[in-house]
Amino acid sequence: MVRLHQSAQLQIPWHHYAESRVLQELASTEDGLTTAQAELRSDQYGLNVLRPPKRLNIIQRFLLQFHNILIYVLLVASVVTALLAHWVDAAVILGVVLINALIGVIQEGKAEKALLAIRDLLSPQAMVRREQQTVMIAAEALVPGDIVYLQTGDKVPADLRLLKVKDLRIDESLLTGESVPVEKKQFAVAQE
Repeated sequence: MVRLHQSAQLQIPWHHYAESRVLQELASTEDGLTTAQAELRSDQYGLNVLRPPKRLNIIQRFLLQFHNILIYVLLVASVVTALLAHWVDAAVILGVVLINALIGVIQEGKAEKALLAIRDLLSPQAMVRREQQTVMIAAEALVPGDIVYLQTGDKVPADLRLLKVKDLRIDESLLTGESVPVEKKQFAVAQE
């Protein structure tokens, strides 16, 4: 498999191209890259890591819970109810809005932790062809054009275009919810 890159310069429908064209576009071969080529590409594209998401503090997350048209309606209803001197009703409406905001903050915190856990699922090691030899490197050191080998049980360490496949099935349940591994083929598919 050849390691791809998702930069603005390389927004190419890799899945639509034949294997030979992908290798040509990435200036790579089935024998892999040289160490010098890999270093140049590493300097150009950086590490193979996900960018950490911008994190909001708890106060910002709490205030964002109120940025919803239905919450605005409930807050107006609470104010109108208070102006009519129905204090208990106004307090109940306001209490519901506050409890909803607290639950939203808690759920967003859990979702953020889940996303961080997905980031940790990247394989720490990858088997690649460098200098016409198969070597293990840190997955973060992968560069566009690297030839990556996957074995049973490996986690896919980057965006890849399949070159040769023998009975490959990938568990995509974290991304798609599919409970059954998806069979993969190396053949080019429609651009859409």
